[in-house]
Amino acid sequence: MKKLILLSFTLLLATMSFAQIDRSKAPAAGPAPKIQLGNFETFTLANGLQVFVVENHKQPKVSFQLFVNRDAVTEGEHAGLQSIMGSLLMTGTTTKSKTQIDESMDFIGARLSTSSRGAYGSSLTKHKETVLSLMSDVVLNPTFPQEELDKITKQTVNGLLANASDPAAISSNVRSVLMYGKEFPYGEVETKESVESITTDMCKAFYNTYYKPNISYLIIVGDISKADAEPLVEKYFGSWTKGDVPSQTYPTPTAPAATQVAFVDKPGAVQSTISIVYPVDLKPGTPDVIPSSVMNAILGNSGFMARLIQNIREDKAYTYGAYSSLSSDRLVGSFYAGAEVRNEVTDSAIVEFLYEMDRLSKEKVSDEDLQNTKNYLNGRFARSLESPQTVARFALNTARYNLPADYYATYLEKLQAVTAEDVMAMAKKYLRTGNAYILVVGNKDEVADKLKKFSANGKINYYDAYGNPVSDAQPIPDGVTVDQVVADYFKAIGGKDAAAKIKSQDVTMSTTMQGMPIELHMVSSGSTKMLMVIKSGDMLIQQVTINGNKGNMTGMMGERDLKPVEIERYLKSTNVFEDLGYTAENSTLIQIEEMNGVKTYKMEVTEGDETTLVYYDIKTGLKVASVETKAGGTSTSLLSDYQDVKGLKYPFKIVEDNAGQVMEMKVEKIELGGKVDESIFNL
Repeated sequence: MKKLILLSFTLLLATMSFAQIDRSKAPAAGPAPKIQLGNFETFTLANGLQVFVVENHKQPKVSFQLFVNRDAVTEGEHAGLQSIMGSLLMTGTTTKSKTQIDESMDFIGARLSTSSRGAYGSSLTKHKETVLSLMSDVVLNPTFPQEELDKITKQTVNGLLANASDPAAISSNVRSVLMYGKEFPYGEVETKESVESITTDMCKAFYNTYYKPNISYLIIVGDISKADAEPLVEKYFGSWTKGDVPSQTYPTPTAPAATQVAFVDKPGAVQSTISIVYPVDLKPGTPDVIPSSVMNAILGNSGFMARLIQNIREDKAYTYGAYSSLSSDRLVGSFYAGAEVRNEVTDSAIVEFLYEMDRLSKEKVSDEDLQNTKNYLNGRFARSLESPQTVARFALNTARYNLPADYYATYLEKLQAVTAEDVMAMAKKYLRTGNAYILVVGNKDEVADKLKKFSANGKINYYDAYGNPVSDAQPIPDGVTVDQVVADYFKAIGGKDAAAKIKSQDVTMSTTMQGMPIELHMVSSGSTKMLMVIKSGDMLIQQVTINGNKGNMTGMMGERDLKPVEIERYLKSTNVFEDLGYTAENSTLIQIEEMNGVKTYKMEVTEGDETTLVYYDIKTGLKVASVETKAGGTSTSLLSDYQDVKGLKYPFKIVEDNAGQVMEMKVEKIELGGKVDESIFNL
């Protein structure tokens, strides 16, 4: 009976509430709530280090963030210097090795990291002095060990190698170059060459020039008071010597006078990575920041409510996600909108992006859309306040950008005051469909020509993965044939007759995968026998043995017999000089095109249901790349470092990109045409 009464009472309340609300109208927006940001206190050391203390005693934890507020700096031919210098800070001091630093942090369960802009440490309250001591040591007494630089350089280069085939990374590189130019700090792109040129002396010089307390902030958050923090900071950072720091100025990048289309070719790609970008003059704390953020949220930064998502994903089903951002910066801000879409709808998706951008500048948003967006931003802001780190970030921004003291406390009031007219004004000011860079990374053969209509001059500008311009494709000159290109290749490597005599190979290659050294040893005899062994040290990863029409695979994934189609594929891959089979019957010269910085003849080879694009250096005749497309996807091979092996040139460096998994293979040993112990192929 009691449960029945309670249920009836609840139902009655719900019925009465429903009767009192007019559901046909959206509720009127209430007044913006008052924000209680929490308190922070400040003090400044004699050397100029400014300290903010944000007390929060909910948990027994303390964090320390050091921020070096230097100007942005160009690195030129040594792009990557700042990042590597920041990483090196953690690798050794005048009193401790990297191992000792790591062990000290692990012992107390703390965190410590460094960057070109400072350092961050956190721990339980009882270990706060240990963390601050270690942080001050790595910041004030770094030694920049050469052996650690070598490790970081290798790791960085491996990362760049993987990014060189990643459409998202390529797009990020190229749009930075387009928006800012390589003479501007934000437009520099790291390369293997620039990273490998960095020395410990360069790192020391950068550190000595820019790491100064009088341009730095230390933000302390957590279970600590100003009274406790002040003597600790003085103890560990009071000896840091202040000094003059050079300031930097740069010409402000501007949007293009008319829309330009940029393209990076990724042969065989089945989808395009679209970016619409340009720089904008939007500084932190200026009156446009909040209303422009509302405008951008409506366009593409408010989850599933955003118009780009509703149009390009929900209505057209062109992509999983389409987004936009409008960023403020004290040097220059930026606008970005983008998505990944199928090849066949690339141009259609761009049409919809531009349509939604134009619509915001021509049609006032509805009161409902505006209020829903404000509610979304209101909620996101409120959730951020749950973290004491937010208060610390607000304090830092207020100091860095000289914001009014109540800038964040009055944020919701300013947000609530944004009108539909404000949104339209922001769209007209910052959404520039006629002054944008439209960048696409994708399959040139299937996509590029459809994009000319978006360019003001009907032209497409082509770039490589690092933002360097590449020449447009050119037609094959009269008289140049498949047979001639193939003949020039064999002449370059030592002769077609000599290559045709090679019936066996024994090659050992090395690479690394996720930091683990890998060795690949492959032996083949004729066109029907193969042994491939992949190991890491003494650990067998995989072994493939083929003898005629039988094949076996064993390794970490168990053991099984190979299917006929797998046997055929493996045997095909052992063909030392597969170009012997390229003729006018199965091959077609497409055009002259740059590949990996080299002007090449691009040739298409069709064998069954597989298509391979082969690129031959026009100048040397050597093969520099091949792109194979089959049912399982696309794989790319970049060939370089040709060396003589018994009178025939063979590539000793092969970079393989198989569906985004990139490995750089280095040939350690190779024998062509030698005698093979046939017993190794026994099954």
